[in-house]
Amino acid sequence: MIRALVCDFGGVLTSPIAEGFHAYEEESGVTMEQLGLAMGAAMEQHGEHPLFALERGEISEEEFGRRLQEHLEGGFDLKRLRELYFARLSPNRPMIDYVGELRESGLRTALCTNNVREWEPLWRAKLPELDEVFEVVVDSGFVGTRKPERRIYELTLERLGGGLSFEDCVFVDDLEHNCEAARQLGMTAVRFESASQAIGEIKGMLDKP
Repeated sequence: MIRALVCDFGGVLTSPIAEGFHAYEEESGVTMEQLGLAMGAAMEQHGEHPLFALERGEISEEEFGRRLQEHLEGGFDLKRLRELYFARLSPNRPMIDYVGELRESGLRTALCTNNVREWEPLWRAKLPELDEVFEVVVDSGFVGTRKPERRIYELTLERLGGGLSFEDCVFVDDLEHNCEAARQLGMTAVRFESASQAIGEIKGMLDKP
């Protein structure tokens, strides 16, 4: 029996996160491919992928920008990227409302997000009712682990409490590798593609005897 829902933030409870990055690409001329190559070069230089280190809170937003700046011709304006990213990001109201209904019905709910420590006020502002919809919020930037690492899934269940096991949970995320990691632990995973698709799959699971 499903007793809990563990849900991602960006790309599930919001519009696709790629839209914000594309907005920066259109304005700056720095392509996603160039950003990817810069991250790869920074990883070789520092021994860790800069995005992963940023999302674990191991480096600051400022340090992340500096590491990419070294490998991008023409510069990199992280402040402007952040502005465009959040300007384009909008709440996915059908999904948010559905999760709220599930919590009201008695299902346990947790948010598990890979995020940036300095961005917490910005992404939380997109969902003012966050603490009404979710009992627990696990933000990678504050807990030192990120999806798809096992520890962040374990920590989410520990904070929910109530003796929950992985088998008791439905996990919803827009990235397949995060879903696959959840499946390997015993969770039932839903790869988010649209609100109607994800809600339909979750309802089907909850209706099973």
